Amino acid sequence: MSASDKNRLYRPETLTALGIIVVAAGLLVPTAALQPISALLPAAMLIGLIGLSVALLVRDQRKAGAGDIPEQVTTAPKRVLLAFLLIFGYALCVDFIGFYVSTAAVVPLVAYVFGYRNPLGLAIATVIVLVSIYTIFDLGMSREFPVGRLWKN
Repeated sequence: MSASDKNRLYRPETLTALGIIVVAAGLLVPTAALQPISALLPAAMLIGLIGLSVALLVRDQRKAGAGDIPEQVTTAPKRVLLAFLLIFGYALCVDFIGFYVSTAAVVPLVAYVFGYRNPLGLAIATVIVLVSIYTIFDLGMSREFPVGRLWKN
């Protein structure tokens, strides 16, 4: 492998695509243990994520072959780190206070962190997300999300 080929593997979009492929494939394995109806959505989303990552990988490697210089992935790494911390906190909050309450708080927070500041737009987006999830999963598929440990008793 020449130095040029090695540098192509260290391009930010290539590394991102490879990382997503590995993580999504790893998360796809446990879906085999789920009931078919329960595994359908996560498996479809993970397969779609793998497909999109492969497309990103191919596109980035074509750019590298054409001599394109990679752009910086983010101009605000602190903002991305804060978003990841919010997602981690979200996972914990779902367990303690439930899915809908946690989602109602995190959707506008993540949008705000990434620069969307319109309060009406944040409220509308949050309502759309929550109503869509409720309609599809609770009403359409009869699947309930966690209510949280605090509300169970």
